[in-house]
Amino acid sequence: MERKVVSLQGKELRTIELSDAVFGLPINEDVIYYAINNELANARLGTACTKDRGEVHGTNRRPYNQKGTGRARQGDFKSPVYVGGGTAFGPKPRDYSYVLPKKVKRLAMKTLLSLKAQSGAMAIVEDFTVESGKTKDFVKRIEALAPADKAERTVVILGDDDEKVKRAGRNLPWLSFLSFNRLRAHDLFYGRKVLVLESAAKSLNEFYADK
Repeated sequence: MERKVVSLQGKELRTIELSDAVFGLPINEDVIYYAINNELANARLGTACTKDRGEVHGTNRRPYNQKGTGRARQGDFKSPVYVGGGTAFGPKPRDYSYVLPKKVKRLAMKTLLSLKAQSGAMAIVEDFTVESGKTKDFVKRIEALAPADKAERTVVILGDDDEKVKRAGRNLPWLSFLSFNRLRAHDLFYGRKVLVLESAAKSLNEFYADK
């Protein structure tokens, strides 16, 4: 498919050929769910911890005699039924991460790129940089394409790791940067606007081409 390359002012400059195998796939909601769920699971710390009755500090004596009271027998005050006792079936530190099959992850990224391209949320932008590395200069450069609105999440896909651009936009809460070879499903899916640099679009064609 052909898409227009626009300037930072929103003017059409030229056309670029985008691969249908990357930007023209049918939307597969299942793989998108798998990829986002995998990223969220891998980001979990898994440090939640509770003490069971064997770990709680306290006496081991019975609260009352086992026989002769007519009440149910009790072991000790560390039982989960008592205030200050142990927690029954509480969480313990664990690793929530797992590996998603490579083919599934690649398909999810291509599906997300196709989703944004077909929905009109994606724009191919001429390559640019911010020599000063200042946030105000960066905002001025992209304000025609992505106004500074915290409600409008914007994703910029870079062709290379431009440190000056990243430094200029790293403290903007509504903006996130992605490299063409390290995409994140969560950011792509929830990005209301996706700005793809021209060099990144060419790299995406090659990187996600069927092998």
